[in-house]
Amino acid sequence: MNLIQANKASRERLEQFLQTNPNVNKHSLFQYGYVVEMRGNIEGCFTLEEIEEGTYWLKQLYITQSEAAILPVLLEAILTMAKQKHAQRVYVHSHQPVVDILLEALQFHPQKERVSVNNYDKSNGNWWLYHVS
Repeated sequence: MNLIQANKASRERLEQFLQTNPNVNKHSLFQYGYVVEMRGNIEGCFTLEEIEEGTYWLKQLYITQSEAAILPVLLEAILTMAKQKHAQRVYVHSHQPVVDILLEALQFHPQKERVSVNNYDKSNGNWWLYHVS
């Protein structure tokens, strides 16, 4: 598994990935994002956007169904990346119960209050916080 800045990934492979995943926000992906490359194919993506000094928001985390088993490893790699960026906190907004279970297992903490970042205030789903050590 290789994590590559989206703006440095193969244009051809990235366009192919985006055609099959039209819900991915291209602008955000090119500005703050990374793609997950496995065996020469792009199989996922995510953005790790700094919202204030030391605080990051993990957004658009996506992995193809065929590679879903690597999600725990991918999350660990993202947290390592956040640590290298000197992050103190990483927020995630989850829409899926399976992801909630995984986040809890990785020592993310559920947030009782809805988090409002960059005018994004979704009432559905759950907010989670990870304290980077």
